[in-house]
Amino acid sequence: QVQLVGSGGGLVEPGGSLTLSCVASGDTVSNYDMKWYRQAPGKERELVAVLPKAGSSTNYADSVKGRFTISRDNAKNTVYLQMNSLKPEDTARYYCNARNLWSNKWGQGTMVTVSS
Repeated sequence: QVQLVGSGGGLVEPGGSLTLSCVASGDTVSNYDMKWYRQAPGKERELVAVLPKAGSSTNYADSVKGRFTISRDNAKNTVYLQMNSLKPEDTARYYCNARNLWSNKWGQGTMVTVSS
């Protein structure tokens, strides 16, 4: 089964950019619907972006639409979340998720803090 390691979080000023990475091992990311979630302190986990394994287009939460982009590099077996025009309300721990009919796996999360 797939194992996921997320990275790329950090401290960034409002208006800045970050790219999160989710490196997979044990299976290929193209076999899964790949998603990014986030959870802010004291709040429930929120679905941010979806990259279906085949056929369908990407989907985004309204709060990030036009600012975030989810993508996949099959050669590197990695899924990315490019985040632009970051806002303080984007502050959260971000988790990648891989799901298909037989498996539902999570990365360990990477913290993003947007603050001046």
